[in-house]
Amino acid sequence: MPGAVLRTDGPGAGTAARALAPETRRDLPRTLSSVVLEEGAAVLRVEAADTSSMRAALNSYLECLAVTENINRITKAEK
Repeated sequence: MPGAVLRTDGPGAGTAARALAPETRRDLPRTLSSVVLEEGAAVLRVEAADTSSMRAALNSYLECLAVTENINRITKAEK
């Protein structure tokens, strides 16, 4: 079973963990995932039944992270 761990740290880590949490509870076919905040970093763990499932899950989570980081950057620039 393929597995991956994605870790993002910095000031937006808590926001990233909160944004990813609902996504990890979604029913993605043939995948298991979780996100926790560890030592100031958002840590996403993904296990998949096959490489196609892993690719789809990681694409989804990375897109969510990118959107979250863009929103953080935009809102901080407006302050």
